[in-house]
Amino acid sequence: MSGGRHTEPLDVHLVAVRDTEAGPEVLLSRRAGDVYATGLWHLPSGHLDPGEDVVTALVRETGEETGVLVYPADVCAAVTVHHRSPGGGTRVGFFFEVRHWHGSPRVMEPDRCDAIGWFSLDALPEPMVAYCRAGLDAYRAGARIALHFQESGDPIAYDPAVDRLRLLPHAGPCSTTPEDAVRDFVERAVGRVTGWTDVSWARKGSQVWRARDAEDGVWFVKIHQSDRFHQREVTAFRSWVPCLGPMAPRLMAADASLRAVVITAVPGRSLHGAVHPPEQERRIFHRIGQLAATIHRSAPALPPLPDSMPLEKLERHLDGARACLEPGDEAFIRATTKEAAGLPALERVPTHGDFQRRNLRWEKSTGTVYVIDFERSERAPAVRDFVRLSDAWHGRPDLHEALMTGYGRPLSLAEEEHLVVLSVLDAVSGIQYGAAHGDPELVERGRRTLARLRATDRL
Repeated sequence: MSGGRHTEPLDVHLVAVRDTEAGPEVLLSRRAGDVYATGLWHLPSGHLDPGEDVVTALVRETGEETGVLVYPADVCAAVTVHHRSPGGGTRVGFFFEVRHWHGSPRVMEPDRCDAIGWFSLDALPEPMVAYCRAGLDAYRAGARIALHFQESGDPIAYDPAVDRLRLLPHAGPCSTTPEDAVRDFVERAVGRVTGWTDVSWARKGSQVWRARDAEDGVWFVKIHQSDRFHQREVTAFRSWVPCLGPMAPRLMAADASLRAVVITAVPGRSLHGAVHPPEQERRIFHRIGQLAATIHRSAPALPPLPDSMPLEKLERHLDGARACLEPGDEAFIRATTKEAAGLPALERVPTHGDFQRRNLRWEKSTGTVYVIDFERSERAPAVRDFVRLSDAWHGRPDLHEALMTGYGRPLSLAEEEHLVVLSVLDAVSGIQYGAAHGDPELVERGRRTLARLRATDRL
């Protein structure tokens, strides 16, 4: 053992987060007066008093600096950062997330702070203390522990050119960063990544990360579940997706051996689970109809294929769904799908394949609808893309009218008949998958679709 016992100051940092329609915001204050890093933005923070634990210190410092009351039970661990300043001093900072408090933040120590305010996590102010920025970047990346060892001569203020943040990966299967090969692939495509956030759906096989580069650019990295999904998505990006222009992401890089893609980000918030006023809903559905028309007309239609109705998996899906079906459901399913043999085949166009609210984003300020996720894209009848939207317009003829007005034409009688059969097949498939993978949302959606179709005998 060399030298004496290693001792370092400990400090605590408040990551107060509030959710807004535009996204999450964080509370920052600007240092002022005869203090370290004057003029720079920073999280409310401070040192521990003798004998004080870190949670008690955070509650105290929050009250002293912002006038806000935080209860210890509302303090959540965010990330711990081991920091070295440009002058060589080291310290350990504990960053805590707080989403519930009492009171409104205000400047409590005007000799040390001259401003306080809320800022988007995606648009942090400048100049900002590099140490604070490192903690926030590590927090956004989902890291538990991070190193931020600055070099002599580095600026106190954050500078992406000398970003010293190093995220330590989690142990075991809970890691929030992709494997080394994927990280190397991404950084070759877009440059150094300073933050990773796992944004995968809570479903088996879903692997999606939001990556942030050293200049605050945002990218999405996706690992496909199979070679088939990877090839479909890459083919879509390289063929018809560019016809959508800014309404869809762009493909930056693809690696078939990793089944990985890097794509650009698009604005807006997901329509999944969102609630809007009726008039706004009608505008959204009109835009969705226009988007669907753009997709389907992005390439000339191809002639129909015989036996194009996907019936080959029906028996297997029924076996897996049967325990979740209501009395009479199976007879209805078989009677409906039997009618498929007599339906006329439809011409094939580019389709999204999973055209539902989960994969649609709405930017209110511009009134634009964006679409993502093309791994199920293929040439198919256009009506395929309305299957997972039909549940959304049930009981809302105004939404159906807005959608079709945006689409530019109503569905033909043959398309309506195909839509019924395809909706039944999709419901059975969803119930089977949801039951096998513990996904109650898919099971409920499928049961709801069958009940609706049986009750109305139409869409």
